[in-house]
Amino acid sequence: MADTQTRAARTSKRHLFGPSLKGVAMVIAEFRGWRRTVARRRAQADLTPDQLNDIGHPAAHRPALDIKAGLITNLMSMR
Repeated sequence: MADTQTRAARTSKRHLFGPSLKGVAMVIAEFRGWRRTVARRRAQADLTPDQLNDIGHPAAHRPALDIKAGLITNLMSMR
């Protein structure tokens, strides 16, 4: 039992900056990804719908009003 206690008391100095460097690297990677996403969205905003269709990008989501057949009749009957 004394052997495990002495091993636990020893600490390694070489792993001191490991987790913090990994965290900094993750923050930098996230920032670079965010910059790429912003640049991609800006480039796509300048394209026409035909150009977007040519590159295989789906059309922009625009609000659409879908009216089913007989809707006015149903609304009038509820009145």
